[in-house]
Amino acid sequence: MTQTLPDIYLHDTLTRQKVKFEPTTPGRVGMYLCGPTVYSDAHVGHAKKEVAFDVVRRYFLHRGYAVRYVSNITDVGHLQNDSDDGEDKIAKRAALEQLEPMEVADKYFWSFVSDMERLNVLKPSINPRATGHITEQIELIEELIARGHAYAANGSVYFDVRSWPRYGVLSGRKLDDQEEGTREDVREEKRDPRDFALWKRAEAGHIMRWDSPWGVGFPGWHIECSAMSLKYLGEGFDIHGGGLDLQFPHHEAEIAQSEAAGHAFARYWMHNNMLTIGGEKMSKSKGNFTTLADLYGRVDPMVVRFLLISSHYRSITEMNDDAFVSAANGYRRLNEALHEVERRLPDAADGEDAALSRKIAGHVAAFEAAMSDDFNTPKAVAALFGLTTDVNAALNAGAVPNATLVAARDAYRQLGGDVLGLFADTQDARQDDTQLVSALMDLVLKARQNYRLNKQYGEADELRDTLTKVGVTVEDTKDGPRWRR
Repeated sequence: MTQTLPDIYLHDTLTRQKVKFEPTTPGRVGMYLCGPTVYSDAHVGHAKKEVAFDVVRRYFLHRGYAVRYVSNITDVGHLQNDSDDGEDKIAKRAALEQLEPMEVADKYFWSFVSDMERLNVLKPSINPRATGHITEQIELIEELIARGHAYAANGSVYFDVRSWPRYGVLSGRKLDDQEEGTREDVREEKRDPRDFALWKRAEAGHIMRWDSPWGVGFPGWHIECSAMSLKYLGEGFDIHGGGLDLQFPHHEAEIAQSEAAGHAFARYWMHNNMLTIGGEKMSKSKGNFTTLADLYGRVDPMVVRFLLISSHYRSITEMNDDAFVSAANGYRRLNEALHEVERRLPDAADGEDAALSRKIAGHVAAFEAAMSDDFNTPKAVAALFGLTTDVNAALNAGAVPNATLVAARDAYRQLGGDVLGLFADTQDARQDDTQLVSALMDLVLKARQNYRLNKQYGEADELRDTLTKVGVTVEDTKDGPRWRR
C-alpha cells in the first residue's frame, strides 16, 4: 500500500504563522538563501544557517520536487557594522592581508565551500556573486528612481522609506518607532535618517568601484539580493531564507525595494534562530567566537551537523562540550545500527518479519509527519532513534529476514541520509567498504577461533580486546562468533 504523505507546513515570518506550503509552479520549488560575506573564515553561526536550509531543500527533494536553490556570495558593498558608512568588509581585509579584493573573496569563498562540504551541505544550484551582477543592480535602482521611491544625492542613491508604507511589514517595526541611526548610519545627504543606500559614491582611494549613471561607486548591501533572486528565481518565487539577524534591516529592505520597483517578491519567509556557546551568544568580544576550521580540529563535522539538526531551526542551539559528547553518542548509535543492518543483509534469508516491518513503517510515518510540520528535525531524529531501538532489539534476538532488513536500511539511508544528510558515504563506497570489512572480519574471527581451539586463550582475548578498542564487539553465540560495530 502506498503511503499518503502529509501536506508540508512551514512557519512564515511574514504572516507570523504556520501555513501550508503551495509552490508557485506545481512540482517545483524556488529557494533563495542569503549567503556569506566572504571576508573571513566561516564560523559555527554559518553552519547553523546552512545546515538548516540544506535540510529544508533535501526534504523538498525527498518529496519529489525539483528545487532551484540560489545562495548569493556577497563580495562587495557590505560595510562595517552593516551600516551605510565606513569601510567595505572585503576591502578592509584586502588591505590587512595585502591582497586584491577579489583574491580575498576567492580565498574565503573556497574556504567556505570546503567547510560546507565537510558538513555534507549540498552545493547550491546557483552561487551568484554581487560583483557579477552590477548591471542588474543598477537597472533595479533606476526602476526605483523612475517610480519615485529612490533619489540620488551627491553621487549616492538612497531608498525613500517614507514613500513605501509597507516598510516594516516583515519585522513588525513601525517606521516612526525606529531610532535614527539604527544600523543605518545618519548622513546629512539623506532625506530621512532611516533611508538606506542603494548605491554608494566611491570616495578617493576606495578600491572597489564601478561606473554608474550617478558617478563612480559601488552597490549597497541590500540591493544585490533583490537583483539576483529575481534574476534566477523570477517574480513571486517560493521561499526566501536566512538568519534571524538578517530580518531587519536586510530582509526588510529587500522586500521594500523589490515591491516598490513593481516586482512580486518572495511568497514565504523562513528564518533560522541563533546559537549560543556556554549560554551566551557567540561574539569575538566575549572570547567564545569559534570558526569551523577550529571546531573541526576537535569535533567530527558530522557530529556538528547532528547537533545542529537535533534542535529545531527556529530554536536556539547551545554548543558546549556536553552537547558535543551527547551528539557524538547519538550519531554513533545511528551509524552502528545502520552498518549492522547492512553487514547482515548479504547473508539474510528470504522473507519478512511482518511485525518488525510494521514498526519500521510506523517510524517512517512519524519521520514524515515531523518533517512536514515546519521541518521539525528533533522529532524526525526521535523517529530514527525509535527505529533503532526496534531494529537493535530484533538484531540482538537473532536473524532478521532480507525484506525487513532492506526496509530498515532504506529508512536509514533515505531519511537519515538523503533528508537529514547524516550519512555522507556514497553507495559505491558503502558497498566496497562493507565487502572489505566483512572479508577482513571473517579472517580475524577465524584466527581467533584457531587460537581458542589451540588453547591460546591469551592471544584470543588480546585479539578481541584490540577489536573492542576500535569499536568492534565480538559476541560468542551457539552459532559461532558474531561481530558488530
